[in-house]
Order: sequence, then structure tokens, then C-alpha cells
Amino acid sequence: MAAERAVEIQFDAVVGNETFACGHSYGNIGVTHSAVTPTDLRFFVSAVTLMRTDGTAIHVKLVQDDLWQYEDVALLDFEDGSGPCRNGTLAVNRTVRGTVPDGDYQGLTFVLGVPFELNHDDVTIARSPLNLTSMFWVWNAGHKFLKLDMATSGQPDARVEGRRSSEAKTQAVGFPVHIGSTGCAPGSKTTPPRSCKAPNRATVKIAQFDVERDIVVADVAVLLKNADVDKNTPDTAPGCMSEPNDPDCAPVFAALGLASEPQQMFTVRRRAR
Repeated sequence: MAAERAVEIQFDAVVGNETFACGHSYGNIGVTHSAVTPTDLRFFVSAVTLMRTDGTAIHVKLVQDDLWQYEDVALLDFEDGSGPCRNGTLAVNRTVRGTVPDGDYQGLTFVLGVPFELNHDDVTIARSPLNLTSMFWVWNAGHKFLKLDMATSGQPDARVEGRRSSEAKTQAVGFPVHIGSTGCAPGSKTTPPRSCKAPNRATVKIAQFDVERDIVVADVAVLLKNADVDKNTPDTAPGCMSEPNDPDCAPVFAALGLASEPQQMFTVRRRAR
């Protein structure tokens, strides 16, 4: 039996050529070349797999840390709860930790999302990180697999600008991107669904990845490059809330590989020495 080897898969979040940070303004975003100010970025990954040099897929057994990782799911968290960061905590997490059999590996695969069997559990009794209500919709939808909130030039967020909460309720709420399963049925307020018409779990495959030297990079600018973040289609939810018929979701789905194109949001960068 092969010896077990500890691995740490590092992630980073950027907006184009700049590091992601809540409250920082980034320009040239989307088709309108808007300026955006993020207030949240978190996402779940699951089914993390390393590829051996002979092509064999090896599942990464995640460390059960009672905080960021539970069963086969890990939460990557790039907000620190400070400044305009909302509904978050001071703690951040940029690493998936686990073990694999010793050997040579050259590729990485993971799913952006929570597996169905865990997605619709009662969040009030779930284990961390699946107990975060800020990353959960309701029984019949489950968790937000990816949560990106931001103000934009055309759609400011009153809460970012420091207005009173009573005024903020009547103001635009920016361009949020919340990816999760939709069309989940039957389900009710007290019973979980048996299936979802649109699972919206994106599979990310990186052919060349050295777990000892590389970092997975999530680029918000790429996610939004074909989106119009300065307006919202009338009679639809703000931004993209994963509804299949919402035109504002089409470019986001494409960048995540949820349409016909391969995903583009996640790439690889070599770690600094």
C-alpha cells in the first residue's frame, strides 16, 4: 500500500492583474468597461482530484478541520469581514488541504459547487462550512456555490457608499453573482427537493498543474468580461441569481463552463519563490 502524502492546493483571487480585495475599485470590467467595487467573494469546491502522470485520477481526501472543510467540500473565502465586506468573518481561506497516495501528479480537477447529497441539508444543524447562512438560499435551492457581490459604476450599492440602512433599501444593490442550483423540486419550506432542473455545478479541469509549485487563480474580470454589469434586465433578479432564462446570467455561465464553452475563470500561476 502506497504511503499517504499531504498536499495543499493553493488558490488566489484576482481582478485582472490586481489582487482581489473588498472595497478596492477595479476598472475596465465587462462590456461597458465599468469600475466595480467588490464586497464579497467566496466559493465552494468539491470532488478535488489530482491526475497522475499516467492519467489516473486520484481523489484528494480532505482534512476534516471543522471550519473550512467537511466531507468532500471545501470553502475558499477571500473576504475578511472588514470595511465594506458584508456577512463575512475576519478569517480567510485560500487553501484546500488533504492527502493522496505518494506519486507524481500533473493535473487537477474540481467541481465548483456542493454535491447534491449535501446541498439541501438543514443549514441550522449542518457542520462548518456548510452552516453559513450567508452562503445558503433555502431548502429548495440549497447553497450558493459562488457568491460575488459588488457595486458598479452604473449600479452603485448604497451599503458600500455608507448611506443609512433605510435609504439603502431603496437603492440599487450592485451586480451580485450568486451561482447555485435552480428549479429544485418538489421541495418545500420544510422538506428538501429530490432533484434540480439546473444543477449549475461547473467542472474545472487544469491539465498542467504542479501541486508543489502552482496556484489556482480565480479571475473576477474574466468571469464578467462579456457581462454588462451596469444594468439589469427588467423583471429579473439583480445581477445573476442563476436563473436559466435571465440574460444577465448567460455570459457568467459561459465563463464558468456552464454553457457550451470550456470554463475560463480559473487558470494557473506559478508560486513566487
